[in-house]
Amino acid sequence: QVQLVESGGGLVQPGGSLRISCAASGSIFSFNGMGWYRQAPGKQRELVAGIGIGGYSRYYDDSVEGRFTISRDNAKNTVYLQMNNLKPEDTGVYYCNLVNPSLGWRLIRDYWGQGTQVTVSS
Repeated sequence: QVQLVESGGGLVQPGGSLRISCAASGSIFSFNGMGWYRQAPGKQRELVAGIGIGGYSRYYDDSVEGRFTISRDNAKNTVYLQMNNLKPEDTGVYYCNLVNPSLGWRLIRDYWGQGTQVTVSS
């Protein structure tokens, strides 16, 4: 069973930047696509970015396109999300999970870590 631990969240002003990380245990990390999900207050969790196994295929939701960059380091079993020009609507708990790029970035398993809180506010 892959364990996922998200970190790096915090409070940032609008227009600011933040990089969050997700460390995965287990060798299965290198054989799966990874995605970052956001759950805003009172809303459902949604996929905002995804990355394929080799890092070449990527997906971004329209709401973050051009501002967020997803990357991964398979040697460290870690996936990152660099968030620039943050907006108040980016506020939420961010989670990572395994996804299948070949099936429309579909979630592979419905088992979540604790997430990391990102708050964008002045």
